[in-house]
Amino acid sequence: MISALQWVRRGAAQARPDKYDLDEKEFKRINEFAAQHLADAKEELEAAQKAENIANNMEADTISEAHPELAEYNLDDYDDEKPEGQEATIFSNLNGLTYYASNREDPYITLRDEEDEDEEDVMIQATDNLLLAAKTEDDISHLEVYLYDESEENEGNMYVHHDIMLPAFPLCLEWLDFRVGRKSNMEGPGNYVAVGTFDTEIEIWDLDTIDNMYPDAVLGAQDKSKKKKGAKKSKKPNSEYHTDAVMALAWNRQHRNILASASADTTVKLWDLTTQQCAHSFSHHTDKVQALAWNPIESTALITGSYDKTVVVFDSRAPDARATWKLQADVECLRWDPHDAHSFYVSTDDGMVQYFDARTGGAQPVFRLHAHDKAVSALDVNATVRGCIVTGSTDGTVKVWDVNENRPSMVTSRNVKSDIGQVFSLTFCPDAPFNLAMAGSAGKVNIWDVATNAGVRRAFEGRSTIVANRNAEKEKVVAMPSDDEPESDEEMDGADLDMDEVAESDFEEEESGDDV
Repeated sequence: MISALQWVRRGAAQARPDKYDLDEKEFKRINEFAAQHLADAKEELEAAQKAENIANNMEADTISEAHPELAEYNLDDYDDEKPEGQEATIFSNLNGLTYYASNREDPYITLRDEEDEDEEDVMIQATDNLLLAAKTEDDISHLEVYLYDESEENEGNMYVHHDIMLPAFPLCLEWLDFRVGRKSNMEGPGNYVAVGTFDTEIEIWDLDTIDNMYPDAVLGAQDKSKKKKGAKKSKKPNSEYHTDAVMALAWNRQHRNILASASADTTVKLWDLTTQQCAHSFSHHTDKVQALAWNPIESTALITGSYDKTVVVFDSRAPDARATWKLQADVECLRWDPHDAHSFYVSTDDGMVQYFDARTGGAQPVFRLHAHDKAVSALDVNATVRGCIVTGSTDGTVKVWDVNENRPSMVTSRNVKSDIGQVFSLTFCPDAPFNLAMAGSAGKVNIWDVATNAGVRRAFEGRSTIVANRNAEKEKVVAMPSDDEPESDEEMDGADLDMDEVAESDFEEEESGDDV
């Protein structure tokens, strides 16, 4: 399954990615990092073994008693704490090993690979986009970094450029260019991704380095030295770190050192990437916080949505002065309108999409749209074409809507259930706004060039030069992994619908609230 997608704009990635260098400084950093996690794993294992023994109402025999021939190895004391200065870690025996950046430098390797060809494969051109996909398969989670080349000669070629192993099931991704960790002293913007998972920590990875072993920064790591041995992890919210899954992330593009996170522990936190510490913690929700987003104009205005069926807009400098909207269902997605910074979209798990004016706190929505019969699990707003939004659902369909003048109508619908399954993530490309990346429960990534649909061209004609340039093109979907299977998705052209058909597609509209 793919739970989250994130585009990286053209030119943001380093043309020739660095190869991971395990120097002495990096060795020390990851050794300390691994030691902390090993300590946690050991405690959890001991607790599990103790619980199993109690459940079975018996004490397991020691290895020595069960197997006397192994007594000489003293395996009974294998897990005992080592004397001071002999702390065991995952890298305890690596100090005497030499790490070579390439096979050419290793004198023990005589078979040379085609490294020149490999370097050519990892090159990233200025016309390439990267697409990040948080994927879980057979209980193994990793971040796949796709390279997407839309040039005419490649016709939308897409392949996995490299991947990153993740510690737990990923729930959200957020791209940022603020430098952290090993490259924090370098000039210019970087190329990083923040990952939120079922774990309580937020990992930040450098996308310009391949074969990374550990993240460049970890937000919300608990101080193990203050934790009493044997104490259980508390899920009670606090002001320093999350105590439950991280469900959403939002980077502030104007105050670039600020990253916001939303958690199942009911809190919203602001992180200072410079210090890698929690700067503020907000507790205005009473249930899991599923989504959040910074206003594109008012840099300190934040919107949050929760399973407590509320949406809250507040200024992060004065959080007590906030506007709250009560909904009929749990919040799935939130998006500010890039064409009207005072308004925002909310999708919910009852199939609804609602559009609110943030200046009318608690008022009725400007319009309500019954977009799907099941949860609207994915939503995006086209930043280039005014009035163009897209919705995806667990019912396996993706729909493009024209919401111009607050009168939504469906333009086209695509059944993707046989290809990507339940839809969990949709996102328009920042450089080619009609290229829509889609992914879901089937674990595949598709890119749909929406502008090649005739209904889309008719609906948005005159609102974008991109639409005009694609009048002669055929319907195009780029799939990953590539295959030769025939296209089986159903299409419906909204331009040919009459009002009765629109009503059957669950369109609803309400009176707009008064402007303030």
